[in-house]
Amino acid sequence: RFVLQKIYSRERFLMIDSDVGLFVGDTPYGEMVARNWNSKPELLGYYRDQVDKLCPENYELSVPFLVER
Repeated sequence: RFVLQKIYSRERFLMIDSDVGLFVGDTPYGEMVARNWNSKPELLGYYRDQVDKLCPENYELSVPFLVER
């Protein structure tokens, strides 16, 4: 699972979750940014590709420390 959060002044205003597949705004400003970024297919494609690129590598590295203990 890939989760990216954008935080400003200790408040999360935007996030993307690989389970949802879209940007989700938590504040009025974040909702505006989410609408803008969700309208850009190349940006969504980039973050969807990050799931395939980052998650398997990090999963293999973290399994011995998290699962087997």
